Amino acid sequence: MIPTPGELALLVAALAGAGVLAGLVAGLFGVGGGTVIVPALFYAFAVLGLGGEANLHVAVGSSLAVIIATSWRSLRAHRSHGAVDERVLRRWTPWVAGGALLGAALAGIASQAALGIVYGVSLAVVAVQMGLLPERFTLANDLPDGWGRRALGTVIGGLSAMMGVGGGSLGGMVMTLCGRPIHQAVATASGFGLAIGIPAALGFVAAGWGAEGRPPLSLGYVNIPAVVLMGTLTTAVAPWGARLAHRLPKRVLRRAFAVFLALTALSVALKAL
Repeated sequence: MIPTPGELALLVAALAGAGVLAGLVAGLFGVGGGTVIVPALFYAFAVLGLGGEANLHVAVGSSLAVIIATSWRSLRAHRSHGAVDERVLRRWTPWVAGGALLGAALAGIASQAALGIVYGVSLAVVAVQMGLLPERFTLANDLPDGWGRRALGTVIGGLSAMMGVGGGSLGGMVMTLCGRPIHQAVATASGFGLAIGIPAALGFVAAGWGAEGRPPLSLGYVNIPAVVLMGTLTTAVAPWGARLAHRLPKRVLRRAFAVFLALTALSVALKAL
């Protein structure tokens, strides 16, 4: 089915709006623009009758490609405020990157239903943490070291790759639960996005090479038009969100966004099934 000009215009408008929102979300909350990009692409492909069984894989893979540029811009903005813990970023990045490669490999062999369940459950956990737990709630006094760091870093990278999000969603959650201030957690975890996005996006390209049920103009499980449009807008807007993160009280915003995440998690999981 070939989309009509009106449907294409609607798609472009929807992706543009989602790109702007994703950039603000990435900088403001540090949870990764993928929480907006993945469902936006997944539903846009379905509404226009593009692709098929690989749509969720393409939405995730495209989001990971967008996150590469977004994370770089967001990290630069946070560094200008001196909020990034460079030691944590340096020591955790190899394990996060390794986990991202593993996650991309698992996503490549997973069905759309299985990937939808992983996405929904993981996003629901982030929503609960953001919406129900007090901002200063902790489970430990500091981040783990040794094998604890290696295991957690691998899990963060793996699940983030399968969700199509930057490290802020799970990495930021882990850092705040381990006693790090919210601004430092948001800033430092934004740097995990590069460690996740680069290897995972390449993994999704390889895993989806020649796969059936992909939207047109997709390179493996990465849709080129979506990456260009949403990546341009998201990258441009991300620094604005990072600046707002240091100026606005976020309690009400966090809870409102947590509701959005919970509904998105349920919706995507049900549709994938």
